[in-house]
Amino acid sequence: MKSRQAKFKEDGFLVLDGFHTPASCDALMKRGQELAASFDFKGHPSVFQTDQQTRTSDDYFLDSGDKISFFFEKDAFDQQGKLKGDLFHSLNKVGHALHDLDPVFESFSRSPQLKQLALDLGLDDFLIIQSMLILKHARIGGVVDVHQDSTFLYTEPDTCVGFWFALEDATKENGCLWAMPGGHRTTLRSWFKRKAGGGTEFVTFDPAPLSMEGMVPLEVRKGTCIVLHGLLPHYSLPNTSGRSRQAYAIHAIDGKARYPEENWLRRDMSGLKGF
Repeated sequence: MKSRQAKFKEDGFLVLDGFHTPASCDALMKRGQELAASFDFKGHPSVFQTDQQTRTSDDYFLDSGDKISFFFEKDAFDQQGKLKGDLFHSLNKVGHALHDLDPVFESFSRSPQLKQLALDLGLDDFLIIQSMLILKHARIGGVVDVHQDSTFLYTEPDTCVGFWFALEDATKENGCLWAMPGGHRTTLRSWFKRKAGGGTEFVTFDPAPLSMEGMVPLEVRKGTCIVLHGLLPHYSLPNTSGRSRQAYAIHAIDGKARYPEENWLRRDMSGLKGF
């Protein structure tokens, strides 16, 4: 039987069933609802769209690296700027420093089993730089286009690793992840960065499109952890079912790697902590 590290190096992802208990997943979702209930969005409704990120990047989004911020689904508002539904079910995600600023999320993000997993994968010097509660509500949760996480958390050399936790069962019907085994053995296509004069842009390294051939659905049960290599192309489809697909994701980078100031997500690097 292959070690976790060998399997991860071979496939570019690792699926660990039963990593967190259902109760701990429920506690995280409950806390997410509590945080959302306290959010006053008037004046700064920020919409998250993977396919138009340069156009929808606003100050609220760019300043969210060291905060707990809230982002809406693209169709959450009517033409008068009013929410079509209730606040919580209009949100796409919450991020990006939950793991540092909220005790419930921090406990989940730095659990004993995650510390052991980081050791098993040889991530001894890695620092958690970002966290997101991804909501994917029933019949509302939109598509997440095929992408590489290292595009958004660029380091030199490339070191980004993602940890995606299924807080609810993830199926093809409610928008599970899709990935290609071995797909990480490729080049980084682009870098999503800040422009010198303000705003953001994608800098292209390799114009070849990310291959969708050989993509497989990662249908997993509640409590599963999926580890994702930063170069692994992956995506998720819209949630067309009547069941939500909440997930929590954290990303880590090697503390010894260079993290350019031009990255969209800014943190005080000296204050980052590991697992």
